[in-house]
Amino acid sequence: LAASVLLTVVPLASADESLKVGKSVPQAFGFTPLNIGIEKGIFKKNGVDVEAVDFGGAPRLAQGLIANAVDMGLGSGPDMANIVKGAPIKAVGASAGAPMELTITVGTKSNINSIADLKGRGISVSQKGSLTGWLVQTLSAQQGWGRDGIKLVIMNPMSEVLAQLISNGVDGITVDLSTALKLQAEGHGKLLVKFGDTIKDFHLYVIFATDDVIAKNPQAVRDFLAGWYQTIAWMKANKTEAVAIAAKVQNVDPAIVAGTYDLMMPVFSTDGKFNDKALAVLARSFVELGLLDKEPDMKTRYTDQFLPK
Repeated sequence: LAASVLLTVVPLASADESLKVGKSVPQAFGFTPLNIGIEKGIFKKNGVDVEAVDFGGAPRLAQGLIANAVDMGLGSGPDMANIVKGAPIKAVGASAGAPMELTITVGTKSNINSIADLKGRGISVSQKGSLTGWLVQTLSAQQGWGRDGIKLVIMNPMSEVLAQLISNGVDGITVDLSTALKLQAEGHGKLLVKFGDTIKDFHLYVIFATDDVIAKNPQAVRDFLAGWYQTIAWMKANKTEAVAIAAKVQNVDPAIVAGTYDLMMPVFSTDGKFNDKALAVLARSFVELGLLDKEPDMKTRYTDQFLPK
């Protein structure tokens, strides 16, 4: 009788909520906090059981979110344009600011030694309407050359891009920071530009949640974000171990990842708050990328209600 009475007044512990979280680029350092938070049990401590799902690019992540194949997604700021187009998702947290993880890298045989040498030269990008294409064109405009002062060379796949760089078949390439540092260490390239040095107001990475999970399980979204920003804090305090885990995810030598860590950690958001200046730049980029006809009202594209207080 005593036991039955006790059960009526003491609630049973609830099980962890489960979330599938997609990464638009599996090996980007900016998304490794997901793997680190899972491995270190930080999400678990916040009551959420997270499964990482890798996608092969932003369009595929968008498809996964729209189809509810994943509950949340790690993407880029320009992916917020999908919300304007009617995708049933919402930006729920800023992840990283200035685009420090994206670079222009030139070959060791190149005579390009400064930004000034890029005028009229050809830089490879995956497509003209891509984030890297926008960054190259914005850099050109900043130099006073107009948005077409640096030529965009559409080139895929990455194996071909790297081969052309090494053979001096292209003036330079847009590539992630870890790959740039690896090319430099191997004597195949020179890291010339980190876009985050010239473009300060930006949200390179953003965390998204589907309207479905927001409606049905808002606490899981809140718990995930708490775990994410706690993971960032843990990474800042534990460089050696964070680099070791990230190196496995990126399949890059830890010495290379350590260099990426040093440059990237300062641009990670520690609280998830969106910046008005960065949002204004994103709104302009949607038009310049050809994603939208006019700049949208960005305040309706995100919510901060799930961020840690």
